[in-house]
Amino acid sequence: MISKELFKSDVKYEVEDGKYIFKKLETSDIEDSLDKFKNMLKKYDKFYYWLIKVISPVFVDRSQEKFIESYVSKDKVCINIGSGNSKVSDNVCNVDIFTYDNVDVVCDIENLPFKDNSIDVILNIAVLEHVPNPQKVIDEIHRVLKPDGVVYTAFPFMQGFHASPYDFTRVTEEGIKILHKDFEIMEVKPFGGPTSGMLWVLQEWIAILLSFGSKRLHTIIYILVMCLTFPIKFLDYFLIKHPMAKNIASGFIFIGIKR
Repeated sequence: MISKELFKSDVKYEVEDGKYIFKKLETSDIEDSLDKFKNMLKKYDKFYYWLIKVISPVFVDRSQEKFIESYVSKDKVCINIGSGNSKVSDNVCNVDIFTYDNVDVVCDIENLPFKDNSIDVILNIAVLEHVPNPQKVIDEIHRVLKPDGVVYTAFPFMQGFHASPYDFTRVTEEGIKILHKDFEIMEVKPFGGPTSGMLWVLQEWIAILLSFGSKRLHTIIYILVMCLTFPIKFLDYFLIKHPMAKNIASGFIFIGIKR
């Protein structure tokens, strides 16, 4: 468990099953049928994140791993907000609104319970599209990071709708820079790539075309098409390096430092 000394003095919490709970949602609050299926799979975290890496339409490179290798260590306070049930490192504290097994702090990420200037490194990976005010989350990240603290943000651009339990927005390359306007830019680059951006939309389009207005049939066809077409995404191993990949990239990574 992360040290309670890092929490603001005016916030209240409970400790339940080894987790600090400030605010939580129940998975029963999720209404989207496909997202309910995904949340069922998330209980099996290693299998679920293997599926994301292999079967999903988004090409996953080593950018996240390289960031963790460079900036995360035992002597730093590092958190992953909107973590889901993932475990990116034993040296990273997981923060989420759901009480997944691997979550350490359960709270609303628009109102982080941590003190000002208390955290060394913050990751947020494909979570900002699921909050109504991503700028408020980034402002909270800036508040709780120490001077010279580092943020790693992965934010979608060309991706289909995916509720968890909500889905609100997307950003371009310039959009992710504006979102982090108070940070010094270290790196901005595409994640996924142009093939990933195309493939997700194509899979969704085929499912809509062939499901004849049936939501249930749409979900079945979508999953089937995903399983059949996912190898195409590995073209992004090469295409993500194209200077114009940003035009239809699946998303963008921002790495910045608080000055």
